[in-house]
Amino acid sequence: MTTHHLDDTQPHAFWDNSYPARLRIQPGDTVVFETLEATAGQVGPDSTSEAVRNLNFDLIHPLTGPVYVEGAVPGDALVVDIISIKHKGWGWNAVIPGFGLLAEDFTEPYLHLYKLGETTCEFRPDIHIPYEPFCGVMGVAPREPGRFNTIPPRENAGNIDIRHLTPGARAFFPVLVPGALFSCGDCHSAQGDGEVSGTGIETRMTVTLNFQLQKGVNIPELRFITPPGKKLTVADEDGYFVTTAHGPDLFKDAQQAIRYMIDHLSSVYKMTREQAYCLCSAAVDLKISEVVDAPNWIVSAYLPLSIFK
Repeated sequence: MTTHHLDDTQPHAFWDNSYPARLRIQPGDTVVFETLEATAGQVGPDSTSEAVRNLNFDLIHPLTGPVYVEGAVPGDALVVDIISIKHKGWGWNAVIPGFGLLAEDFTEPYLHLYKLGETTCEFRPDIHIPYEPFCGVMGVAPREPGRFNTIPPRENAGNIDIRHLTPGARAFFPVLVPGALFSCGDCHSAQGDGEVSGTGIETRMTVTLNFQLQKGVNIPELRFITPPGKKLTVADEDGYFVTTAHGPDLFKDAQQAIRYMIDHLSSVYKMTREQAYCLCSAAVDLKISEVVDAPNWIVSAYLPLSIFK
C-alpha cells in the first residue's frame, strides 16, 4: 500500500463537507500528517503569558487534511490505526481567560512552557509527566452542509481530547459523507482526563495514520480500541492522591474536585494556583466515581504521584 505525506502549510480551522480534499487515498494507505499546535502559531517557544490573553479563536485547531478515502460512503466506518506521533521539541498549556472548567476562578492569562524528551514532559525540574501523545482533534466531515467551528465535539468526532488514542490504538469513525474527508490536529504530548484548563500539552507533531474501511456497519459515533498491553495510565506505579466532590450536578462536582486539587498542589508542592491548574490539565484524571445514588453524585480527581521526582 502507498504512504502519502501532507505538510502543515494549508490548515483549516473548521468542519465543512464542501471543503475540497487535499489528498485522495485507497483503503489500506498510510498518511503522514504534519500538524501545527492548537493556536496556529499564536503561541511559540519564546512566548510570554500575554500571548494567550487575546487569542484569535478563528485560528484555533488548525487541522491538516481533508483526506478523501476512495469507496467510503455513508454507513461505513473509517478505521484509523494510529501508528506514531512524534513531537518537535516543545509544548505548552495555559490558563486562557474565559475558557476552561474554572473560567470563573481564573481571569488572568498564564502560559506554561514544557521541555519535551523521549519519554517525559518537564513541567519543572522536579515534575515530569509521561509523554503519551495523541491527536486532540480527529474527525470526518459532518453530514450537514455549512461551516462549523472545531471547539465542541460533534457527531463527526472532532475535538474529542481522548488521551487514550495513543500510538497502537484503533479508532472507528462513522462515515457521514462520500470519501469521509478525514482531518486531524491539535496534538497533545500529555493530558489529564478532562483537559480542565482547556489545554493539554499543546504540541506540533508528525502523525502517522493508516486507513481502512468497514462497510455498512452504521456506527452512530466514534468508538475505539486501546493499544494491547498498554495501561490506561502509565504513571500509576506510585499510586495517586485523590480529591472528591459530591453534589447533584456532575459539572459542578468536577469543578469542586479540581479546586480541592489546586489547593493541595499549591500548598504542598509550592506552586502558584495558575501553575497548579495547568498541572491538573496536563496530568490529573477526572473520574465519575458514582452516578446512581440520587440526588448526589461523586466526581474524583486523581493525581499520579510518580510525576514528582
